Amino acid sequence: MSFFDAINVAASGLTAERTAMDVTTENLANANTTNVNGQPYKPQAVELSAIGDSSFAGQLSSALAAGGTSPTAQALLGANGGGTAGGVEVSQIVTENVPYQLVYNPSSPQANAQGYVREPNVQPVTEMTNLIDESNSYQADVTAMETAKTMYQATLGVLK
Repeated sequence: MSFFDAINVAASGLTAERTAMDVTTENLANANTTNVNGQPYKPQAVELSAIGDSSFAGQLSSALAAGGTSPTAQALLGANGGGTAGGVEVSQIVTENVPYQLVYNPSSPQANAQGYVREPNVQPVTEMTNLIDESNSYQADVTAMETAKTMYQATLGVLK
């Protein structure tokens, strides 16, 4: 592992969670939106995937493959034997396949002959729960980044 892998892993989480929060807020903002053709907004979801082999076994084999130098020297010099630190990335943003809901509103210009308007089936409670979860994950990544920074500063203080 390189010296800054902890910060890079936390940064990848920050980026992924920010994207997820953006998608969730877009879903909330369009909870009652239909376009001019009467088509309801389709909610979206973010799919995340792991970067590299972040399992303990993968990291241990990378550290053993580096060999030859002390773990401290490997960390400071960035010698990781070709392994990656891991992290997370947005693999794709998908449109959820949820049926629309029919709402009776005969005064709407998008109403059909029976007076119903097709509206998105966005569940505000679910979206708000997702937003809270994403916000908590974002804050956890910020805390991990701050902790890594503090540890690096302490390490540099010892090396003085």
